[in-house]
Amino acid sequence: MLFQRLTIILGHLPVTYRAPLSAHTSLKAAQRTFATTPTWRTMRVVPVPNQADNYAYLLIDETTKKAAVLDPYDVGKVKRYAQKEGVELVSALTTHHHHDHSGGNLEFALEHPGITVVGGSNAVPALTKKVGDGDVFTVGEDISVKCLATPCHTQDSICYYATSKSKPEQPGLVFTGDTLFQAGCGRFFEGNAEEMHKALSYLGTLPDNTIVYNGHEYTNSSMKFGKHVDPENPAFQKLDHLVKTEEQTCGKSTIGDEKSWNVFMRLTSSAVQKATGESDEVAAMKKLRDLKNSFRG
Repeated sequence: MLFQRLTIILGHLPVTYRAPLSAHTSLKAAQRTFATTPTWRTMRVVPVPNQADNYAYLLIDETTKKAAVLDPYDVGKVKRYAQKEGVELVSALTTHHHHDHSGGNLEFALEHPGITVVGGSNAVPALTKKVGDGDVFTVGEDISVKCLATPCHTQDSICYYATSKSKPEQPGLVFTGDTLFQAGCGRFFEGNAEEMHKALSYLGTLPDNTIVYNGHEYTNSSMKFGKHVDPENPAFQKLDHLVKTEEQTCGKSTIGDEKSWNVFMRLTSSAVQKATGESDEVAAMKKLRDLKNSFRG
């Protein structure tokens, strides 16, 4: 993956923004895009790494400096990041009920009385707003968040798709929890291959320039499995570059990228069908997941 670095001066603080570039994006075109970033970028995401490989995220409305936090497991660290960014936390969005994602909810709610805690089921700790597929709410004044139900990893898995109201041309952002990873997907703990196929197909309907923020830093291991299944896929050259040059790969690929290299989203490809021995997409998904579970590459 190619990236162009831009340092934007906001007040007296330099902020570095890295945007994913497609294989067909020229450097000059990218520079023109980056030149407009300070004026049209109304949403910002700050990753908050925690535990061994988890991510929480601050989703910031730049117009109001209000922010939602995704999966605030390490509450102290989330608070420090929020203070550093100068934002007010107004809600917690939970991707699913597993403890490594929702385990900080109760502490977070106790420290922020009256705050909204969003999730897909009553199994989410401290839940105040239960959401389902298609529900929409706002963060700050400008960020519209649409809930995408993606049951499989857990039955309450929700992906959150964020777009700008005032700048709809700005690429959307999707927070996928443990449903979609870069070059991979979550285990089927509470679901089956058919549900994961539906979930990833659903995410695949988002605009190709939608930026992906997933729940774990699994990219290197996922890429190794993808190369094992689809060794001739040239898209892995971009992903390999990303893994080698970036400690944090979250937010540096798009839905379009995933459709080019994620074998779990490429079930009709000849490489996947050859590796699985299946032409039916659901059967291929099941076999692919079984192969990944036992892969030691």
